[in-house]
Amino acid sequence: MTEHVAEYLSSGPSFREGEVIERIEAFRRRRPRLRDTVVTLAHGAGGKSSAALVDAVFVEAFRNPHLDSLGDGAVIDLPGGRRIAFSTDSFVVQPLRFPGGSIGHLAVHGTLNDLAMVGAVPSWLTAAFVLEEGFPIADLKDIVADMASAARAASVQIVTGDTKVVPRGAADGLYITTAGAGLVPAGRELTADKVLPGDRLLVSGTIGDHGMAVMLARGDLAIEADIESDTASVSGLVESLLAAAPSTRWLRDPTRGGVGTVCNELAQASGLAVVLEENRLPVRPEVAGACEMLGIDPLYVANEGKFLAVVAPAEVDAALAALRAQPGGGEAIEIGRIAEEPEATVVLRTAFGGTRIVDMLVGDPLPRIC
Repeated sequence: MTEHVAEYLSSGPSFREGEVIERIEAFRRRRPRLRDTVVTLAHGAGGKSSAALVDAVFVEAFRNPHLDSLGDGAVIDLPGGRRIAFSTDSFVVQPLRFPGGSIGHLAVHGTLNDLAMVGAVPSWLTAAFVLEEGFPIADLKDIVADMASAARAASVQIVTGDTKVVPRGAADGLYITTAGAGLVPAGRELTADKVLPGDRLLVSGTIGDHGMAVMLARGDLAIEADIESDTASVSGLVESLLAAAPSTRWLRDPTRGGVGTVCNELAQASGLAVVLEENRLPVRPEVAGACEMLGIDPLYVANEGKFLAVVAPAEVDAALAALRAQPGGGEAIEIGRIAEEPEATVVLRTAFGGTRIVDMLVGDPLPRIC
């Protein structure tokens, strides 16, 4: 659930109730509609099908102000003025171990990064395991050790959990669900309605690394390339960025659906245009080559240790300097800007001087990468 719908609809001056309802209905008409009668893999890809499923099934049933924001996590006001953020995620990646990480690393990093994207400082995690009968205990210990190591490195604690076992063949080995919580510092607001024309779009490093690493690790594509997942906690990077660029407007990590889909979510939520520069997109040659062979646009390939940030023009240099000074941020770069037109649209300026529209991800070219 990844679009700040409510914040966009309520942005600007105060609106009468009827006007807000009209805005809600206008926005919902723009979103993909659920026409499927059964769940498909595309519904888990993070693109148009995912948005349709979330909107028609989950948001429709559970609607409330916190959920309607469709952010990476919910920010809740506590007595005394403090705010806490919650987030949850499930992990079904195959294979369970891949170059650069494992499902254990993803289960920790994925939830911590969702908390960081809403401005929280992560502190606590829960972990729930669905284990298939016959799963090797030695493999389970290794994955749990990966989780423990990732949590220690991020200075968070795994404080409670649950374990379920299902019959052989019912769980594909192992599934993990984590939930996390962290406090949001006073005055910190990172929402799409704060984005303005002229703002700049930054990415903290190369794109597409994780998705390609997992796809090649499956071994059924006959492609050999030295590609590792970028799975990592970005909380430290985010804190460095916000210290150097306190007017940062919005953050998001480009997981399922990649940069292209996340930028579409930003454009739709803000009502503004996102203009990307093709020759500034940081893609490793190995990733670009693998994507070309598979016919996949790197803009739609997931990361698990990078994030996008919209910053004020006056703070771009300070933001990039802060990111590049930290581990994991050495390849941070400005990749685009925010414009007034075309409204709610993502445009890519190609290396040849032309332009093309970047739509949300359609289908599921990279199933089960997280």
